[in-house]
Amino acid sequence: MQTIGRTIFAAVMAAGLMAGTAGCTAVTTHNNASAPPSGATAPAPSSPASDPPSASAPATGTGSGPVNEGLPAVPAIVQKIEPAVVTVQTQVGLGSGVVYRSDGTIVTDAHVVEDSQKQPFTTVQVQFADGKQASARVLGVDNVDDVAVIRADRTGLPVPTFASTPPVVGSLCVVIGSPLGLDNTVTAGIISGLHRDIPPSSEAPEGMINLIQTDAPISPGNSGGAVSNAQAQVIGLSEAYLPPSSGAVAIGFVTPASTVTEVADQLLKNGTVKHAFLGVSLSDISPQTAQEFRLPTTNGALVINVASGGPAAAAGMKPGDVITRVGSTPVNDVTDLVAALRADSPGQRINVTVQRGSTATTLEVTLGNTPAATQ
Repeated sequence: MQTIGRTIFAAVMAAGLMAGTAGCTAVTTHNNASAPPSGATAPAPSSPASDPPSASAPATGTGSGPVNEGLPAVPAIVQKIEPAVVTVQTQVGLGSGVVYRSDGTIVTDAHVVEDSQKQPFTTVQVQFADGKQASARVLGVDNVDDVAVIRADRTGLPVPTFASTPPVVGSLCVVIGSPLGLDNTVTAGIISGLHRDIPPSSEAPEGMINLIQTDAPISPGNSGGAVSNAQAQVIGLSEAYLPPSSGAVAIGFVTPASTVTEVADQLLKNGTVKHAFLGVSLSDISPQTAQEFRLPTTNGALVINVASGGPAAAAGMKPGDVITRVGSTPVNDVTDLVAALRADSPGQRINVTVQRGSTATTLEVTLGNTPAATQ
């Protein structure tokens, strides 16, 4: 499993990871960008499509997309993608979104359509690329993957193609959204990395895994907007960025299209998304923590609290235990544990190895469904 380097982890914890919404640090901030400046206008869209998003060929940079694969390809990409990108306005600010179905269904980030208590708004306002506006109902949110689905009171919308395979590192990407309320803003860069993980925090207790990293500028208000490859396929939604105050230069993160479509389809079908739930509060083990708890190593995830009646409690896990392995997967830190659990399902039985004092113990845990998935 690949993670963000330790230096970036330190910056995240020290300065906070900024979501593509303004005013607050952390992954799932809820203070969105302010309203657009007066006089801002949106270009007219191309002819609307009516088909739902479909799987696409691998984004290798050699397919049937624009002849030019570098910056000269950007105008053609924008022409195809921009009509499907919207601005989402809530009571506290705004973000971006992407048309998912022609019937008015739109995908965005969960934190775009939630208040500061992670409660989704009932309705929001949507502004389309042609300047028209419509109200929209929030159909469902998944805080674990930070994806939400809303449905606007408008049909016949253009639907972009969502990529079914990851992009290639170094390939072109184009970001379209409403940073700081400037709707239909386009930025471009390259794919800087894949499979990036964000450690859990107070704002995002579950952490985030398997994100795409890009150097294309992402700013407050971009959250939920489209990120495209050179073939004008949506490879994901703008998720977050590291602010300059952290020492970062052009480090942004994108929720992959495969995650977005999987979550959106579950939300549309069931209203919720199921995620494995262990029922513990965890901490990475710093040298100071290891000394305080007299731990022999900094490897593992330290159990701070065990939820009463939860799966871990039922299996006999206790505060002070250090989780070192899930099944055959070693756990070096909390992010490792989050990634391992994300591959499992509620109701599944797994073996969790914990270090308790000088004794290693393997517990059989029947995973539950995380409460965050039912909000």
